[in-house]
Amino acid sequence: MGMIGGGRDAFIGSIHRLAANMDGLIELSCGALSSNPEIALLSAKDLFLPESRSYINYEKMIVAEAALPSDIKIDFITIVTPNFAHFAPAMMALEYGFNVVIEKPMTFSLEEAKQLQQKVIETGLILCLTYTYSGYPMVKQAKAMLNQGKLGKIRKVWVEYPQGWLSTLSEKEGNVQAAWRTDPSKSGKSSVMGDIGTHAAHLAEYITGSKITDVCAELNTIVEGRAMDDDGAVLLKFDNGSKGVLMASQVAAGEENALKIRIYGEKGGIEWLQHEPNTLVVKWFNEPTQILRAGSNYAYLSSFATHNCRTPGGHPEGYIEAFANIYRNFALTLNCSLDGRKPTPEMLDFPTVEDGIRGMAFIDTVVASSKSEKKWTTFNL
Repeated sequence: MGMIGGGRDAFIGSIHRLAANMDGLIELSCGALSSNPEIALLSAKDLFLPESRSYINYEKMIVAEAALPSDIKIDFITIVTPNFAHFAPAMMALEYGFNVVIEKPMTFSLEEAKQLQQKVIETGLILCLTYTYSGYPMVKQAKAMLNQGKLGKIRKVWVEYPQGWLSTLSEKEGNVQAAWRTDPSKSGKSSVMGDIGTHAAHLAEYITGSKITDVCAELNTIVEGRAMDDDGAVLLKFDNGSKGVLMASQVAAGEENALKIRIYGEKGGIEWLQHEPNTLVVKWFNEPTQILRAGSNYAYLSSFATHNCRTPGGHPEGYIEAFANIYRNFALTLNCSLDGRKPTPEMLDFPTVEDGIRGMAFIDTVVASSKSEKKWTTFNL
């Protein structure tokens, strides 16, 4: 792979590299690792990239790599820049024949996302979106159970993502991560829903297999002096008739990344918490509560869960492993494509451009609903 962004002092770039490297399927071969040419080259040196494949910008990288012989040039490009710098390199990568992995949210705007989707369709290439939490084995177990109808008809979804890291005006205090996320020229229409609300919405749709159709939302700016929203709540309607509640906040002081989802059907419910990711709680209407655990040796788990478990039960797997599952499934699918083989359903289980489109539509619809006097706002896709 080649990487755009993710150089010195970048947070998410190193996470992507760790995840991509975990299974030995992917090698970082080149990079344009910063918009600052000096930092780009120093970062490449840090990662032992050859000088000939250390680039000062993504345009030079894509053109140079595309000209290399097929047995040398990269197979895909990972884009780990902030939201506003996703679209142009992704489009150029696809135009030059490279598959793409990209951070969420997929683009700066819904219009950009639609253009990117069209380019993926035109080229037949693969675009993978890193909605990390769908990579956890017990999230996949929950999805499999709902897909099998174990809970009966789904009635209610509660999903919440509270954080506390923006409880002060840290963007004015030198916090670079806070600065771009709370800048509307870089973050897009919403800070809290773009950054973490889309994760919660994707998780709800991924596990239930249903799509959000309508929202009733309120966005708030809690910290005085902040340019964008940092808190919000959304009522949801799904295409299967179920109803839901989504909460996302970056000013829940004391919270870290406390993502939690509860889904209830006619026969019972499931509960999953990212702070305890190896556990799935299953609550039955007329039977004792079950606690299911992740582990490659547990026969009661679905093939989708065990496919994404690396260790026997009792050995914790967490955020990096969930990230790595997305990279591994993408890499296995890409290998099949390159070899002319058909990937398995388990390999194909990673977020794609369609998830990216829905994420951007979710942001747009929530913002429109928050500004509207109407009770409900329908998704505009």
